[in-house]
Amino acid sequence: MVAISPDLPLQGDRSHHARRLAVLLAGLLVVVAVVSLGWGASGTSLPRAVGDLLAGRELAVQDRVVLLDIRLPRVLMGVFVGASLAVSGAVMQGLFRNPLADPGLVGVSAGAGLGAILAIVLGGALPAALAGVFGWYLVPFAAFFGGWTTTLVLYRIATRRGRTSVATMLLAGIALAAIMSAVAGVVILRANDAQLRDLTFWGLGSLAGANWPKLLAAAPIMALALACSPMLARGLNALALGEAAAGHVGIRVQRVKNRAILTVAAATGAAVAVSGGIGFVGIVVPHLLRLAIGPDHRWLLVNSALLGAVMLLVADMVSRTVIAPAELPIGIVTAIFGGPFFLWILLRNRGVLDL
Repeated sequence: MVAISPDLPLQGDRSHHARRLAVLLAGLLVVVAVVSLGWGASGTSLPRAVGDLLAGRELAVQDRVVLLDIRLPRVLMGVFVGASLAVSGAVMQGLFRNPLADPGLVGVSAGAGLGAILAIVLGGALPAALAGVFGWYLVPFAAFFGGWTTTLVLYRIATRRGRTSVATMLLAGIALAAIMSAVAGVVILRANDAQLRDLTFWGLGSLAGANWPKLLAAAPIMALALACSPMLARGLNALALGEAAAGHVGIRVQRVKNRAILTVAAATGAAVAVSGGIGFVGIVVPHLLRLAIGPDHRWLLVNSALLGAVMLLVADMVSRTVIAPAELPIGIVTAIFGGPFFLWILLRNRGVLDL
């Protein structure tokens, strides 16, 4: 009997194609980020600002404020949030071994949102010394804890005797999301007008609230989760063979599970803390990439981060354009395209999923 190494691709060697796709997506991300930086209804011109910098001239006040204080943190936030949501979806799909797992669909985003809402509404009741210790990190940390707790509970409910039930996972996710939403509603009733304005974007998600303090608070958490995710690739590849087979080839299954849950909670929690509930990125991106480059997580996770960032920046540009000068919540844009795609995945896999 020949042992199967988790370091090898699971369905043929498409690593060369995956490598080229990663280079292409990296270049596309740079282009989309530059376009997004110059995209907007104001009279600010990115080429003019770049020309001023190259000529050694000081930027005009409007150009400096719009480009450096408004658009640049928004673009960077979109990159981190899109990459985090896409990688979280890829990791969850590998952990649960099904294409329907997604932080937004199974209640993880709701748990992270509840943590963030608790921090925003009740954070003022914390002792001054404790609030000073957390600072801007209070909301991302609370969102991380909420996402981590929800992911752990979901995994415990859906897994029995080493096997994870897709139907149980989806139903438990719906129930957990309902519970989290109900608790969040009770908490929001205690919010004042200022806090309610901060919470308005949670329902559908938005990057409009991006600024440097929020970015500096959440980006390190998302960056750490993204940096750690490739370390899960070998274990997730092995889990595709089944938990028993993964153990036989030397994978410490429980350690992989714990690290995967922690990574998803950190990435999703920090993303939800700063952008609200943006759905379907975590299910659409990994599935498209599996069709293109296969299920090898060594390349799937890297390409998911790049494609997720590109897709969210494009969705953000659409949200700023469709009803300009007003702004369409970005969650509506992702739902318009992601909802039909999810139905297609469900219909395509309903025989395999036995739902």
